[in-house]
Amino acid sequence: MPCYEGSCHCGAVTFRIDAEIDELTTCDCSLCRRRNALMTKVHESELVILGGQDLLSIYVWNTNRAKHFFCSRCGVYTFHRKRAAPDH
Repeated sequence: MPCYEGSCHCGAVTFRIDAEIDELTTCDCSLCRRRNALMTKVHESELVILGGQDLLSIYVWNTNRAKHFFCSRCGVYTFHRKRAAPDH
């Protein structure tokens, strides 16, 4: 299985995805549209936060189900939980 590593801009928050990435999508919510974010859907068990979990800030709105995670130091959006699939 492929392994992908990523981080926020300052490197304080690091993570790994242990999953096959076979589709990239864009979201049309106001937050993602402004960032022109590309994303893939993986189960939460395939995402491992390697460092900086205590530095993550969470932005929640509307139904309080969708959660967007940001580095509290540099402000970069790292990942999110979807309202329609909160375990992904």
